[in-house]
Amino acid sequence: MVEPRFSGVFSALRAFRPRARSGCLAVAALMAATSAPLHATGVAITVDDLPVYGRFWTAAEGKDVTDRLLAGMQRNHWKATGFVNEIQLDAADRPARIALLEAWLDAGMDLGNHTYSHPSLTKTPVETYIADVARDETVTAPLLAARGRREHWFRYPFLETGTTQAVRTRFEGWLGEHGYRVAPVTMENSDWQFATLYDAAIARGDVTAAARVRQQYLTFTREIVAWYKQAARTLFGREPSFVFLLHASRLNAASIDALAAILRDARLRPITLDAAMRDPAYRTADHYVGPDGNEWLERWSQTLNKRLPFETMPRVPKAVVAGDARLEAIPDPHAPASVIPAHS
Repeated sequence: MVEPRFSGVFSALRAFRPRARSGCLAVAALMAATSAPLHATGVAITVDDLPVYGRFWTAAEGKDVTDRLLAGMQRNHWKATGFVNEIQLDAADRPARIALLEAWLDAGMDLGNHTYSHPSLTKTPVETYIADVARDETVTAPLLAARGRREHWFRYPFLETGTTQAVRTRFEGWLGEHGYRVAPVTMENSDWQFATLYDAAIARGDVTAAARVRQQYLTFTREIVAWYKQAARTLFGREPSFVFLLHASRLNAASIDALAAILRDARLRPITLDAAMRDPAYRTADHYVGPDGNEWLERWSQTLNKRLPFETMPRVPKAVVAGDARLEAIPDPHAPASVIPAHS
């Protein structure tokens, strides 16, 4: 339950008689302090499938999504890490697409490796998978190096970490040898399912449908964020810093301020991925091996032998799930061959 943010403010205001500018400033400071989250838990924002998630026809279209995403993040003081699929750069307007990644760095964000073509480790031989990850360094690593930085975060597509211990050991050994650390996920809101419907509504000019999808998305996000906070307390008896997975979609570009408000109301403050990973919770062993792309609270629940409250977990509306599945099955005849209908 979110506590009232203005408790005690109005009694203080009743006793106040504005006689000088200093008094007005005191009230302003009081209001500002009471509207800030109390005892806020850190949350690192991570954004997958850069430059753009979903239907991405031209760099000009991608620039609109990127500009709105980054402006919203800066407005809300997010220092996000974006995970790149460089296959999206392989088009006639390649330089302009690369410029979209440069815009992320210019805005003070970080970039990580999400594989070149977003393959499934469940379905791909590990050596082929490693080659795909290495190929994703072609553009991103030099962009970071030009700024005196290096690529050091890796995010598994579909959160699939290998079906056998041998595969996982081989791949994560390669990651360590090449200076990578896995970016886990401890909070997500199934944004990709809503984003598909939102894109379709925007494409056909149906503003009413797009607004309806966006409202369903924000309602679900508020509910699922609260659930993850509860689930984390079940495991650790406290709220660790979270790593939140989003996608670089039109839906999120249109929703950043509302998402930021949801996080504030949940007493979650934006921090960097590096800062979040310093939380001791991320030293919990993850022994999961199998085909599923489980997020890390579920993995840790197995390690700690503690049951998560899945019976109370909010569900994406059935109509959204069905609509996303239907749209994903329809090939996009206008999209470049390099565009991948993938999600994390």
